[in-house]
Amino acid sequence: MDLKKTEAPISTVTYDRNDVDSQTENIYEAIAIASKRAVQINEEIKRELLNKLEEFATPTENLEEIFENKEQIEVSKFYEKLPKPHAIAIEEWLNEKIYYRNTDEK
Repeated sequence: MDLKKTEAPISTVTYDRNDVDSQTENIYEAIAIASKRAVQINEEIKRELLNKLEEFATPTENLEEIFENKEQIEVSKFYEKLPKPHAIAIEEWLNEKIYYRNTDEK
């Protein structure tokens, strides 16, 4: 997933209810689908961040040995400025980039 190309808003946005539930005709189902996708996105972001921060980890860290690492700070700032996972999930949902299926239907 390329987080730099996402067009999700960073701040709070109000969406039209009819746009959100247009694919399912059920607002609760649409929100459940988007929330499951948000959990997946959050896990991907967390995994990616931890992998990048592992590069900066030293095996023996004492209080005296801790120093500022500018690259580590830049990586952290990048991930802090990203849109929240729920905003990315809603953007994907509205752009019909999320595949879903209803298991109750045959």
